[in-house]
Amino acid sequence: MARLANRLTEARQQHFVGRRAELELFRAALSRDVPDFAVLHLYGPGGMGKTTLLREFARIAEEAGRPHILLDGRHLDASPVGFLTALQMALTLPPEQSPLAVLAALPHLALLLDTYELLMPLDSWLRESFLPELPEQAIVVIAGRQPPPATWRTDGGWGDLTRIISLRNLRPDESETYLRGQGLAEGQIAHVLGVTYGHPLALSLAADLLRQNQDANTFDLKQDPDIVRLLLERFVADVPNPIFRQALEICAHAFTTDEALLAHCLGQEHAYAAFQWLRDLSFIEQGPYGLFPHDLVRELLEADLRWRNLERFRELHFQVRSHIIKQIQQRSGLAQQFAVVSLLFLHRNNPFMRPFYEWQSLGQLYIDVAGPADMPTIEQLFRRYQGEESVAAARYWDTRPQATFYVFRAVGGAVAGFCQVLEISQATAEDMAADPAVATAVRFMQTTALLRPGDVVLYFRNWMDADHYQNSPAIFNMAAMVSIRLFFNTPRLAYSFIAQSNSDRYTGMFDYLRMPLMPDAGFVMDGQSFGVFVHDWRVEPVLAWLDIMGERELLDEIVALEDLSHTLQPIVLSEPEFAEAVRQALKDVRRPDLLAHNPLLRSRCLYDRSDAEPTPILLQALLREGAETLTSNPKSQKLHRVLWHTFFEPAPTQEAAAELLDLPFSTYRYQLGKAVEQLTAWLWHQELYGAE
Repeated sequence: MARLANRLTEARQQHFVGRRAELELFRAALSRDVPDFAVLHLYGPGGMGKTTLLREFARIAEEAGRPHILLDGRHLDASPVGFLTALQMALTLPPEQSPLAVLAALPHLALLLDTYELLMPLDSWLRESFLPELPEQAIVVIAGRQPPPATWRTDGGWGDLTRIISLRNLRPDESETYLRGQGLAEGQIAHVLGVTYGHPLALSLAADLLRQNQDANTFDLKQDPDIVRLLLERFVADVPNPIFRQALEICAHAFTTDEALLAHCLGQEHAYAAFQWLRDLSFIEQGPYGLFPHDLVRELLEADLRWRNLERFRELHFQVRSHIIKQIQQRSGLAQQFAVVSLLFLHRNNPFMRPFYEWQSLGQLYIDVAGPADMPTIEQLFRRYQGEESVAAARYWDTRPQATFYVFRAVGGAVAGFCQVLEISQATAEDMAADPAVATAVRFMQTTALLRPGDVVLYFRNWMDADHYQNSPAIFNMAAMVSIRLFFNTPRLAYSFIAQSNSDRYTGMFDYLRMPLMPDAGFVMDGQSFGVFVHDWRVEPVLAWLDIMGERELLDEIVALEDLSHTLQPIVLSEPEFAEAVRQALKDVRRPDLLAHNPLLRSRCLYDRSDAEPTPILLQALLREGAETLTSNPKSQKLHRVLWHTFFEPAPTQEAAAELLDLPFSTYRYQLGKAVEQLTAWLWHQELYGAE
């Protein structure tokens, strides 16, 4: 009579997909009298399908007529006696009979050991005492969460007889096959693949959830805390202490994690131990810049923390990003580029940014300044995607020092794309005639706030993918990295312009970035219309902009961006306008009601000093601070006294102030002019370069 076990095996086989390489390796070993290897180590994080694969191995062995034994570390005592007892039970032997004697009569045995991480106390005994007693034709398959101890590789004997395989997620085609077998619709399949990354257990849970709810078309980790909990239990069985739990959450939030980041967030005293614990986890991988988790684990930990403790999630976010911004400010070259990648990564869950970035490709290309050998390729791309006008403009700019072409290279140095950046603060009539984009940008600036001497204007004139023009998230990533690095590295940056084909598609994203579309700066070239997105960095400097981005990175749904903006925007004053505002502020310094109307309240030098809207009280404090700077030098201390008794603790009249200071009135007037001049210069420096 057929047993229920047969039906169970058949059902499992119908749902089994993928692992072709592992199955072929096992079948090939079974087919030989003496296999090429004696031990096959399989390892991977929880839910990766190790148990399912071992069951498939057992079925294949049974079909081949090979004896097989499947033991699970969860169900036996991790001691030699406990292991031998489990073998006796599997072989249905009486207590007095040795299982080794029986195994000696089974030369083609397949011994399958699951959950090996629980059998680690037995590892040396198995390797040195038990396994050598098996028949030479035997095959042993060991499956666990962790890679096998190094002895399996370094031992001169076992190293030759051992194969080690890291089980990974199912490939997209394998995942699709599985989900179709579960009866999911095509639209559901695409969504589930994007959420689960091909993780076997996640695929199974998502399919089960959607089958139970026929009206659902999506599977959302943020909305399914029970599934998140179940998956996390598979990945993170035991976390030793709260500090390590925080380290795991940091590792999930950051692009990569090193000891420096952990020290910044957890304290130096915890960083080393937490880093060593992280690197030993089965779902943590290592790269040149640190550790990073399995994609699904990252999403699970993020969803769990956000659902469980939103305030802690926000705190962690700002801890991580403050460290990243510090790295961008302190590093250069490739190290700075990687820090910018890490900053961009913090936008990955933001609905405004998600469609335009390809997070998985971050770090796979590198930025290089184009050389003469690259220009034929760049011209070819201009000709293919835009036209001869653009080719002519590119040739023009290639001969000008204020233009830089950056190429994005793949492994081997091939050009995957490029971007073109111009500095146009001193644009000439010839420049404007050669490129209509520059002409409209200059006219735009002439109708808004005029440039100050020394101001820099960057124009991100073009970006292209070699194969997909401006429809490539991977190259958009790279262009964004170039722009952010230049935002940080360019002193006196006044404006940035970004030209974009098909600009309607990008308007929402650039609004999110506080770089609105300016119709007056748009232009037509080669029959294509280009929208231009503009930011005035004098009004909102890079660090102030980053503060706003820090909050926006946390958005997980589309919102009205005007609700997030400051109610009052800074203004840009020319140097004469600024000096006049300082003189008026000094006259009104004791009258907050009058200071409330002073233009300095909306100047950068005041905005840099407060997270809230500047107030007359803050302006009073800034003027006093500026006056105090005159006391640092003995030669200027007399100027401080003149300034102080004229405006801050004034005498009834200027004549009375001169008498109080024991100065001839003409000398008093001269020193007052010098004092106001020096205070204005100090404030103007704050306006141009920010508070120091």
